[in-house]
Amino acid sequence: MLLCIDCGNTRLKWGLHDGQRWLKQAALPLADLDRLKQEFSGSPTPSGVVACSVAGEQARRAVEEAIHALGLPLVWLVSRPAQCGVTNSYTNPAQLGADRWAALIGARHLFQGDCLVVSAGTATTMDVLDRNGIFQGGVILPGIALMRTSLASNTARLPLADGDYHPLPRNTADAIASGALQATAGAIARMYAHVAASEGATCLLTGGAAATLLPLLDVPWRAVDHLVLEGLVRIALEDA
Repeated sequence: MLLCIDCGNTRLKWGLHDGQRWLKQAALPLADLDRLKQEFSGSPTPSGVVACSVAGEQARRAVEEAIHALGLPLVWLVSRPAQCGVTNSYTNPAQLGADRWAALIGARHLFQGDCLVVSAGTATTMDVLDRNGIFQGGVILPGIALMRTSLASNTARLPLADGDYHPLPRNTADAIASGALQATAGAIARMYAHVAASEGATCLLTGGAAATLLPLLDVPWRAVDHLVLEGLVRIALEDA
């Protein structure tokens, strides 16, 4: 039994895997990390934990304390030059974010063709993975909510307000919401151009903001819940 943990910038996602299938997946806000230990109570006891984090040292320590209290061995993922059929083409492979590395490995497990791996969270990452399992490179941009927040924080008259998507917005709240979505969807289209000529290519989309983007995409896509967890379990099973 494996416990996989993906500690992002705003939420911690976790899942229990029995080696064949997921028994449970859940998420909680980083502000509620003190509930981490009770989140696992009542679930089957795992034999080990594999985790990745981009949330900083305080969140990392909170995870370590919760796992230590359960008496479980914990392994933090670090990006490697190659793993689980994926080759890391970063100039310095160790500098690739562990969450991006896990997502690429999860993508390779689920799809063997050329693809664009998009994780839409606090930040949005878009990574090109070819049919040979080679990570060709990728981009990072502010997430949809972060784009909206930056406008409210750095301008005098643009509000932080809820808005809806419209192709041609006619009020400020909708204009901000639509602009963030259009910018992200446009970036996905530009990045997808790197694989568009490949037969059967697709965009694998994951993350908390994925659902809001899907209606805007004009590229082949497949939504995957918790793609990072998929990669973490593949890594744990290979290293077992």
